[in-house]
Amino acid sequence: MNKLISCVIFLFTTLFLSFSLSSPSYPTVHDVLRAKGLPAGLLPQEVDSYILHNDGRLEVFLAAPCYAKFETNVHFAAVVRGNLSYGSLTGVEGLSQKELFLWLQVKDIVVENPNSGVIVFDIGVAYKQLSVSLFEDPPKCNPYGVLKKKMLRRGSRGFEAQM
Repeated sequence: MNKLISCVIFLFTTLFLSFSLSSPSYPTVHDVLRAKGLPAGLLPQEVDSYILHNDGRLEVFLAAPCYAKFETNVHFAAVVRGNLSYGSLTGVEGLSQKELFLWLQVKDIVVENPNSGVIVFDIGVAYKQLSVSLFEDPPKCNPYGVLKKKMLRRGSRGFEAQM
């Protein structure tokens, strides 16, 4: 009887290990971006999950909205969506970029020529060309934004007289 129990335990252990070792590891959304000719750093480190639909629609889920900095400040909504094809993410929703004092919705992100080292952001009123090297690594995303961090560092002095 003990041999039978030992054999059953051995069999289940062997099956468990073979399934866990052979189960496919799913690529991260950053891996998916690279495979589609885009830099991984277009999306922050804090991505919780994503869905890539058969028709190319990409939905990326973050735990909460957050801010990051490339050349300018960017805001990621809790859900970022777009149509992913090789070298482009079009019809983007949930990503905005600060230009001067305005937050502008990013509409499309395109790498037209991978050899050029340039990525183009369509922000509605203009096209902004940036170096792809700015987006090599996924940025750390801050839920408060840069402005709030600066205010927290200053303390609560307000507008009192400075001497």
